[in-house]
Amino acid sequence: MPATGSVLATMPRIETEPVRPFFQKDNTATGDIAAIRGVTGSTNRSISVSLPKSCDIAVVKAMLGDDIEEILQEAKDAVAEIANMISAQERASLAAMGLNFAGTTTAVVMGDNQTITHITSNPVVSIPCRTAYGEFYLEFVFE
Repeated sequence: MPATGSVLATMPRIETEPVRPFFQKDNTATGDIAAIRGVTGSTNRSISVSLPKSCDIAVVKAMLGDDIEEILQEAKDAVAEIANMISAQERASLAAMGLNFAGTTTAVVMGDNQTITHITSNPVVSIPCRTAYGEFYLEFVFE
């Protein structure tokens, strides 16, 4: 969770406030656009970031300075980059503890009722995070 707040506070300069986590009941994404990235090593894990349109557009505007109104390729690239940066910071923290992991290719899905398939069938933890632009969700699961 610290990686998520750090990434969003640094790149797009968006403050986040995590709220009570919960277990996902199914694999339906909670936002309009989501990025998922696997992390492999001594254990496998995956993380995803799922954003509503309003939050994703705010991230793109802040990161690129573009004045967009719709989720386009730039928005897909931005959410993938956010997931990549969160994954990299998480892996760096684990490496400092002597645990080495590698990231997989990030996949992006968008649209209503899209699904996110995590790397394992274990329960997925979802952490809602409030921003001035809407609530997004960080999901993770460990094998």
